[in-house]
Amino acid sequence: MRRPVALRLSAALSTMALAAATGALLTMPEASAAAAGGATGFASQNGGTTGGAGGQTVRATTGTQIHQALCGRASSSTPITIEVEGTINHANTAKVSGDSCNTAAGVIELKQISNVTLVGVGSGAVFDQLGIHIRQSSNIIIQNVTVKNVKKSGSPTSNGGDAIGMESDVRNVWVDHATLEASGGEDDGFDGLFDMKDNTQYVTLSYSTLRNSGRGGLIGSSETQLDNGYVTFHHNLYENVDSRTPLLRGGVAHIYNNYYVKLNKSGINSRAGAHAKVDNNYFKDSKDVLGTFYTDTTGYWQVSGNTFDNVTWSSPGTENHPAGPDPKSNTTVSIPYAYTLDAASCVPAIVTGTAGAGKGLKVSDGDCSTTTPTPDPTDPTPDPTDPTDPTTPGGTNLSLGAGADGSSKASGTSYGNVRDGDLGTYWSPAGSTGSVSVKWPSATSVSAVTIREAAGAQGVIGSWRLLNADTGAVLKAGSGAGGISFPATSLRKITFEITGAGGTPRVAEFETYAG
Repeated sequence: MRRPVALRLSAALSTMALAAATGALLTMPEASAAAAGGATGFASQNGGTTGGAGGQTVRATTGTQIHQALCGRASSSTPITIEVEGTINHANTAKVSGDSCNTAAGVIELKQISNVTLVGVGSGAVFDQLGIHIRQSSNIIIQNVTVKNVKKSGSPTSNGGDAIGMESDVRNVWVDHATLEASGGEDDGFDGLFDMKDNTQYVTLSYSTLRNSGRGGLIGSSETQLDNGYVTFHHNLYENVDSRTPLLRGGVAHIYNNYYVKLNKSGINSRAGAHAKVDNNYFKDSKDVLGTFYTDTTGYWQVSGNTFDNVTWSSPGTENHPAGPDPKSNTTVSIPYAYTLDAASCVPAIVTGTAGAGKGLKVSDGDCSTTTPTPDPTDPTPDPTDPTDPTTPGGTNLSLGAGADGSSKASGTSYGNVRDGDLGTYWSPAGSTGSVSVKWPSATSVSAVTIREAAGAQGVIGSWRLLNADTGAVLKAGSGAGGISFPATSLRKITFEITGAGGTPRVAEFETYAG
């Protein structure tokens, strides 16, 4: 049964404290229309969440290459979609420096940036013992990835023990079809799977799996940090989690169509004046799935359509305020966006068939079945053309007869080998990184480049930047050899800078074209 809902909130964030004290209707700033690109829930508000839509798409197989892609942008707000395949871990995640990034080793650092999509493709993307940290950033999409076993104590440690952590003035984040998992609780070295604090707002977690953890996640790190909120959780699977599904302090959360199985100590913990709208969820084999727990500073909830299957409830106490065994609403919360509720009876089948990475981005059709959405800019793009056989642009190869230049020349190779039309000769850097250039005696218009790797070295080139050597401007950044196009630029020297590789690159030809 389809039940579209479209309500609006209308007051300022500063009224949160008053609403928290009275348990009355909580209001918020007037919301904008939902943006295109697929984001749902609160992430569709405040101007919307589109990530890297409209920007360049690059491929990364290491954490270092992810950082290099961020650092290779023209600015910290230049849109980019980073397709991730393979295992990202401490061994392949280094700090990279640049004007458009602020990264660190041992964590995927999305810090002081905007307009980024991070999406798993191909055989999948696994962040193993390595967390994703979002700080002072906005308009971020994370989709189709697995993040597991991130620790705050023991070895190795990453991201304070959070699988995905957000803090310090974060806005508009959509995490979709992710698998977030640990292998125990705090005593085992783990912390939260999905944490938001220090003024994080307009976030949606959808179609994701959170499992085997002591803590699902929190909104606000203390009873006085009440500037977080406007978070939507829908169609997620929480399985074998002790508590915090989520813990909500002083914010607004819309929690609908989630499937909770084996919440061992407590579930949705609304406290410190928080307001939670809890619709059509399915709770199974769990304890104290809704209420205020571990504090005498209570929160509020509006409930409807939920199913409680083998749920047990504790007796009320000074710091224990369960909503059950017969949960009733003690506030009302308006929602500013349209959404469709699945009946709670459908939720177990819908969520187990859609939630998590590697599920083909399937979603509910709103009528107790699943569907695959039409691809949009946030969906994985098809694999690029084989880089060892790039399509040649039309026109004359301007490199033939030009003057080659470069740096880090290795013994036995020549810069001139990249412009001799012979795939049997090549240039290599001294190690895995280096630069080679093509130059002309006068300004020449160039809008396309083809990088051809020598036989036996195909696929070695990882991340790169293409530079206007006259000015230092980045014309394009990406990963892997092949064809590269960019707006026509008049220059005398163009540089191909290899910033990451899986060995010693061999560039057979550096071809340049006017169009």
